[in-house]
Amino acid sequence: MEKLSLKEKYASLFKDLASLSKAAAKIDDTNVYQKANPATRKYMDILVEDNTLPGSRIEGTENFEKFYDLVKSGKSGLILMEHFSNTDLPSFCWLLEHSGNEKLADLSKRIVAVAGMKLNEASPVVRAFAESFSRVVIYPTRSREKNSASAQSEEEAKAEELKARKINLASMRAMTDCKKRGEVILVFPSGTRYRPGHPETKRGLREIDSYLRLFDYVLLVSINGSLLEIQDENMLNDLVSPAVTVFAGHEPIECKPFRNEYLASLPEDEEDPKQKMIDHVMELLEKQHDEIEKIK
Repeated sequence: MEKLSLKEKYASLFKDLASLSKAAAKIDDTNVYQKANPATRKYMDILVEDNTLPGSRIEGTENFEKFYDLVKSGKSGLILMEHFSNTDLPSFCWLLEHSGNEKLADLSKRIVAVAGMKLNEASPVVRAFAESFSRVVIYPTRSREKNSASAQSEEEAKAEELKARKINLASMRAMTDCKKRGEVILVFPSGTRYRPGHPETKRGLREIDSYLRLFDYVLLVSINGSLLEIQDENMLNDLVSPAVTVFAGHEPIECKPFRNEYLASLPEDEEDPKQKMIDHVMELLEKQHDEIEKIK
């Protein structure tokens, strides 16, 4: 059977979705924290439930429980997760909430995802889907470099750099507030969805090292199975692909000793230890992914 795109299969939902949207269409330093919109979340849950096949599950439940208990005890929690499609976060939260485990269900409610500005500014429908989940919006490095390079003048480039700094400083303050509220920050360390044949899209961003310095514990989450297949840059052209999805959690890692021990293992003349650090994290995620693939 030929697969349909998001806009083909769910066109009937888009009008209602857009009418329920409340999120800002433009991001600045005053609106980087965006609370989930439960009205649009209902539609995202329909999409996930429609396409999640039997056998989909949370793997390593005990590790998620340990992480939850640490957060409840007052420790700050970070989730670093693989990224294959725009349904990764919706699927993850849906499976946590339908796991039959009270701790996992409450963990889902505490998640605040770090998201790029594109999700708010790309289109009203994409924005409506994205606002189904609580987010801290950032100005991604890739976008900043691209926009600065395409600026028509030096003044325009400087203005864009200033805008990026103001937004990202506000984002860091928002994340500090999230930690104080016992919320968990979820980050996709690759910064973009993985595209087969383009290994650069699976490489971790060096700035993720700063997150390891800011949090007490990190939970690494691998993903096997995706409900969407990327076609191009237009997110609504993604093909809907029902799948068995498995989200596996590594045993929680205490960030400071983990980071210090790995950095100490590098040669003294290592040119970019921050990149090496996140490369190591991505290797751990890939190893976990491959192990789950064998038993999926």
